[in-house]
Amino acid sequence: MGYAQKRLASTAAKLASVSPSHVRVFPPKEAVASSSSSSQKHFFDAQTWASLQPPPPTSFTAFAHRIGLGNILTSIVDIQRACTHPSFVPLYSHHYPDKPLPATNANLAVLGNSLLGLFATEYVNASYPHLPTRVMKAAVSAYVGPTTCVGIAKEMGVTPLLRWNRTPTTPTSPAVLHPDALSSVPRALTALVYQHRSLLSARKFVHKFFLSREVDVRNMIKFRDPKAALAETVAKFGRERPISRLLKETGRFSNSPVFVVGIYSGADKLGEGFGTSLKMAEYRAAEDSLHRLYLIRQPSHLVQLPTSTFAGGRGNVFEANGTEGKYLAGEMGDSEVLYGSAGRTGQRNPGRRSQAIEEEDLEVVL
Repeated sequence: MGYAQKRLASTAAKLASVSPSHVRVFPPKEAVASSSSSSQKHFFDAQTWASLQPPPPTSFTAFAHRIGLGNILTSIVDIQRACTHPSFVPLYSHHYPDKPLPATNANLAVLGNSLLGLFATEYVNASYPHLPTRVMKAAVSAYVGPTTCVGIAKEMGVTPLLRWNRTPTTPTSPAVLHPDALSSVPRALTALVYQHRSLLSARKFVHKFFLSREVDVRNMIKFRDPKAALAETVAKFGRERPISRLLKETGRFSNSPVFVVGIYSGADKLGEGFGTSLKMAEYRAAEDSLHRLYLIRQPSHLVQLPTSTFAGGRGNVFEANGTEGKYLAGEMGDSEVLYGSAGRTGQRNPGRRSQAIEEEDLEVVL
């Protein structure tokens, strides 16, 4: 499929569609030009009219059962509210000023966003106890961020049920685009599960749809100077200074040599790297050593989540009754990396001290 076909398909998916079977009058009266208005300019915007029409009630019921919430979200009003973005209210009030305003997911999206951040943060922190703070924030955003919410909303089939209106940027508020409206629906659904069931049920919903996905955390850790970071990290843990050793080589005098370098702290091998030069192989070996430390992952059956201490009964965290889960706090790991990368905040510029570390603390033993 070419670019034009993909653009046409994506645009068509965002357009509102109305089934004539549940419309009272079809075609609508506004679409038929009367004889009295023949002298005046008659214009009918089919897209605006389609956006104002509510989806059929059966589609909301099918949607709830499709995502496994048919026994929890039994009211169609709640599902319709979760699929209505606040940007739809001005459009609706402009065309129907005498009718009551529809309920939106504004408050639900805010509550659901907080719950998503809570569940993702505790999960990432418990799974990777040594992860740097900035990398942990990036991992949380990858699990439950706006882009992920948009993808999950599309997989759920929210697009034909979404009621929203595109608005331009104003001095007080940013523009509302289709991804912005789509991302609010999974957040609102998380809040509805919490309201109708409990915090643990909402956590189960989030783990099923969000945290069950694989996120490449390794590519989120970038080091500007991994050799200096490794030297200071080893010194912080009270271990022997790291020493680079040449393990294997081939084609030293050819135009395509390959060197394999390992970094050791005493008798323990910290990491290994390869490259077309000794400096490149040493750089990758230091980076691999840091990844082995900061990407230590707790086994899934040993992950302990702090929210397990809340009662499992129905109701909010203040009113729910029931048995509380067991929780054993793990050992606190080092969550910061000097010379951390991917972000300007907290970076240290190399000075005389870092240059001395490179020359004295890391030496290649051939």
